[in-house]
Amino acid sequence: MLRQKVKQRIRIIFFCAIGIFICILTKLGYEQIFHHSDIMEKAKELWERDFTVAGLRGSILDKNGEPLAYDVPSTSVMVVPAQIEDAKLVASKLSEILDADENKLYETITKKVSTQKIQPEGRLISDKQAQQIESLNLNGVYLVQDSLRYYPNNNFLAQVLGFTGIDNQGLAGLELQYNDILTAQSGALKIPFDAKGHHVTLYKENYEAPGRGMNVQLTIDSTIQSIMEREMNNLMERYHPESALALAMNPNTGEILGMVSKPDFDPNNYEDYDSDVYNRNLPIWKSFEPGSTFKSVTFASALELNLFDMMKDTYMDVGYEMVNGARIKSWKAGGHGLQTFLQVLENSSNPGFVEISRRMGLDAEYEYVTKFGFGSKTGIDLPGESSGIMFKKENMTELEQATVAFGQGLSVTPIQLVTAFSAIINGGTLYTPYITSSINDPVTNEIIVKQNPTVKRKVISESTSNQMRYALESVVANGGGKGAYLEGYKIGGKTGTAQKAENGVYSTSNYILSFLSAAPMDDPQIVLYIAVDSPENDIQYGGTVVAPVAKACYEDILPYLKVEKTDDQLEKKLVWPETENIKVQNFVGKKKDEVQQAGITFTFVGEGEYVIQQLPTEGTVFTQEGGEVWIYLGDK
Repeated sequence: MLRQKVKQRIRIIFFCAIGIFICILTKLGYEQIFHHSDIMEKAKELWERDFTVAGLRGSILDKNGEPLAYDVPSTSVMVVPAQIEDAKLVASKLSEILDADENKLYETITKKVSTQKIQPEGRLISDKQAQQIESLNLNGVYLVQDSLRYYPNNNFLAQVLGFTGIDNQGLAGLELQYNDILTAQSGALKIPFDAKGHHVTLYKENYEAPGRGMNVQLTIDSTIQSIMEREMNNLMERYHPESALALAMNPNTGEILGMVSKPDFDPNNYEDYDSDVYNRNLPIWKSFEPGSTFKSVTFASALELNLFDMMKDTYMDVGYEMVNGARIKSWKAGGHGLQTFLQVLENSSNPGFVEISRRMGLDAEYEYVTKFGFGSKTGIDLPGESSGIMFKKENMTELEQATVAFGQGLSVTPIQLVTAFSAIINGGTLYTPYITSSINDPVTNEIIVKQNPTVKRKVISESTSNQMRYALESVVANGGGKGAYLEGYKIGGKTGTAQKAENGVYSTSNYILSFLSAAPMDDPQIVLYIAVDSPENDIQYGGTVVAPVAKACYEDILPYLKVEKTDDQLEKKLVWPETENIKVQNFVGKKKDEVQQAGITFTFVGEGEYVIQQLPTEGTVFTQEGGEVWIYLGDK
């Protein structure tokens, strides 16, 4: 009986095994018949080795579509260690061509991996190196497509653009800010190999095309940027400061037109520079006491509060004001005497601004300083922005209230100053500054995302802004900004000379000199701020060192912006030893002996008794030093 039960169990197990076997065969047959291609694809994936093909990173363009950064197709070296027959020979040959350490290369190409990149020496190699490697025909050594980031203008806009690393990932500036948008999807060349690493010719190689990153178009105008770069390079060469910066903005939108940091670097070779140079975009990072440029903010706030009539009301500057036992002096010994409040601004009278701060009171002063954006980031679309430093209201005494009014005791960034100044002269609207105009399709350049001006708030009225435009033009015509006065153009601005705080005390020899300006003042198209840190110059005034640099920029920028000259700009107030500029007369048609004008040297060309042409033409303005006019003679 027991034996019969055992036989019965064995039969059951046998039939179950047969059933399972039949199910397996059925499943295998089904998969082979209906899923054959899928199985083969999965098998091939196990055999294939991927050789990465780099995609093209998106370009960075200026507002007119000019490329500022783009990818250049290049070549890199990759190896399949299993295919290398003589690793020492390969390491030796590659080390000579790539100028790399032979032992290090040997360790790399003998790793127990399917594929291995040779880096950094084998990344982005030259065409000559690629040809040399290809001519060796080394088994297991492959040349694959890669991409090299290229900045065609070298140091141009360097801190803004930033740079990419060895794997073309953004490490600084806009390259970092928009890395996800600029990055391209990589492709691959899939080559089938057997378990020993031999090429399986039975199956075809597989190619997955790489993608392209989106383009980023900026608000930067390369022409304006070039002018600013040129003049800032001249400033660095002449005064050898620790650093210098320039920032230009469209006051009616918040668009950044130009941004310069000095010293700068070449993003193509960023590793050759100190990190303090390439990691610090000074116009948004540097924080310092603004000095007298800040008086434009205080003055506009006081006008908005109707604290005085700037043309009629007066203030007696005796040379100082006493605040909580502290003597706040005027820069002019003995003071400026009786002045209108407009002259207080023109003369940059610190005691006069102490009086303005008293009239404002702490609550109102603090309210307007914060309304203009100081103490908080502007929100510009660049990495590394600082917020500056502003007193907490409850910690401000009467002394701090007074010093803030003329730009001492608080710390601001250039982008904060330019944004606030734009609101002062554009009708009173504070905008969020921005440098990215749009994100574009890399093939069609069609706009995918468009950045529009963003209004933060209304700070002052149109009426106050009108008064400020006149007042700031008057500062350039009659006050400390005369170095920026340009015949035919209404330029307005405010100079600044701020002592640097060193080891907790103000330096008596190192200053930050600056000039904050806009033009033309009847319809402002550009705000320009220039600052220089500790220039080597005996005369430490913003009006002397920096205002002429701004003037040199405006001489080229305003005609480029198609700003027409005007006849109704404020006349420049002359102070000894200044003399009036010389306007060239018309000499065409006159006799040779009638050609005379004080301050001008004449060069006569040709024969004849009458003037038939002159260079330069009538109306050309020479500075007080005069100039030369060529007179072409002939018969009448």
